[in-house]
Amino acid sequence: MSHFLASFVNAVRWRRVIFPAVSCLMLAGCSSGLIHHTAGDKIDEKLPQQQVADFLSTDCADIWSLTGEVTDKNPLYWLRGIDCAERLTPEQARTEARMLDSERWQEAFKRGILLGNAKITPVERRELLAHMDAQSRQIPTQVRPLFELWRDGQALQLQLSDERSRYAKLQQTSDSELDILRQQQQHLRSQLDLTTRKLENLTDIERQLSTRKPAGNFNPDASHAGDKPPATKDDVSSDEDKP
Repeated sequence: MSHFLASFVNAVRWRRVIFPAVSCLMLAGCSSGLIHHTAGDKIDEKLPQQQVADFLSTDCADIWSLTGEVTDKNPLYWLRGIDCAERLTPEQARTEARMLDSERWQEAFKRGILLGNAKITPVERRELLAHMDAQSRQIPTQVRPLFELWRDGQALQLQLSDERSRYAKLQQTSDSELDILRQQQQHLRSQLDLTTRKLENLTDIERQLSTRKPAGNFNPDASHAGDKPPATKDDVSSDEDKP
């Protein structure tokens, strides 16, 4: 019985603790939802009501002929132009670029977008960026962030081409040095072979001389021991004077 009373008392205590806590959490959730909804209403009020034209459905064949303030200051138009330029072949992009005048920043930017993916040389890309930098002050603020991203991409392509050119020069230099080293090695090897043959020849000669024996007991000094030198006139005259 005492155990049942203890369990009942503990249950009552837990209810007193849990119910207020759950209630507080529910109230906090409701209040946060109200606060979030109110903040969302304020954000919606601050959003601009003006809408810009979306050129996503515009045909790529017509995108370059569109002009005017609606297109010039609309980043979506330029994004569509970049997307269409990536679908052209280098020959098609160059053909479209020839039809544009680069005096105005709009035409120059279109021409840059077209030629950017036309596999132009690093010299042409550098001239293109220099021309765009000269007209960058005329670009509207709405389009400037997109222009900066496009320019960074072109600058990275230039850097990549420079690194490739530098690597090609280093590789060419390394190949030339390797060729010189191979020639030197071949020359040294031929000299070593020649020296080795000479040493072998000298060794063979020395071996032949060491194995050669003298013929019999022939003594060149003994063969001439009994020989007398020829008599001189003084010796003959002295012999005649003797009795």
